[in-house]
Amino acid sequence: MNNEKQAKPHLILPAGTQIVTLVECRGLTGEALRRKGTVGKIIKSPSDSTHAYLIQFPDGGQIGLHRQEIAIRKQVQSLNFDRPQSLEDDADLSKYVIYRCVVGSRAYGLEVDGSDTDRRGIYLPPADLHWSLYGLPEQIENEENQECFWELQKFLILALKANPNVLECLYTPLVEEASPIAQELLHERSRLLSKLVYQTYNGYILSQFKKLETDLRAHGELKWKHVMHLVRLLSSGITILKEGFVPVKIDSNRERLLAIRNGQTSWEEVNSWRLELHSQFAQAFEQTKLPERPDYEWTNDFLIRARREMAKD
Repeated sequence: MNNEKQAKPHLILPAGTQIVTLVECRGLTGEALRRKGTVGKIIKSPSDSTHAYLIQFPDGGQIGLHRQEIAIRKQVQSLNFDRPQSLEDDADLSKYVIYRCVVGSRAYGLEVDGSDTDRRGIYLPPADLHWSLYGLPEQIENEENQECFWELQKFLILALKANPNVLECLYTPLVEEASPIAQELLHERSRLLSKLVYQTYNGYILSQFKKLETDLRAHGELKWKHVMHLVRLLSSGITILKEGFVPVKIDSNRERLLAIRNGQTSWEEVNSWRLELHSQFAQAFEQTKLPERPDYEWTNDFLIRARREMAKD
């Protein structure tokens, strides 16, 4: 077992630990007492790794076994089978990407010299991989290239919860690749918007500003790029509620936002603007025409149809 190979033999297992025998247990005359794979419990641990554990079995029988002759039951029961080599690397799953776009500063129009190019999107694995016992990661990443792709179901769940990063993927003007399935999702993206935007955006922004205030008091300095994006996100939330779409490219207040990023705006000025935007956000929430909830039914149907397409392939 992989976990057993990684076990540190000098660590002593405590009394009470349930174990599984890795060897056939025999008596002094050679008769078989316990077969390999029998469950027992440690009732006395040795003082060091050279001595045996006293093991008790469910019927009350006892025997002494060394560490290499027993395995922790929980580790034995875990799925420690080897993953196929084809699933060892996220790069192998990247060929199933159905949607690729650029987000972040370059999509916002707020990039500066040295800004990264952040790519995000969706991957949709074929049915045999999706149904596999081995499972698939909810997202695949390439940190070196600043890329992250969510598995379709995970992406949709995040979108339904009004996750800002995911919603911006659906509305960024910088789309590099979109399969027919992804194009349908883009065409129907407004179905994923709802009043949940107000709760999600507000909750995140309020918690982050609280942390910023704590950092300012503790260290006297701030990460101004993060401050800028929080203000931008708050402004974006207002537009979503008012106009029913997610603004990505910054058309107004660009210079004002860059001044924050460059540390040219005082915390007092930023906080004053932030409070003004919060007030506008609350007013937009009262007047929005967005539905109370996103279109779960359409989204579920879309996911099932996408899965069926991959089953055909």
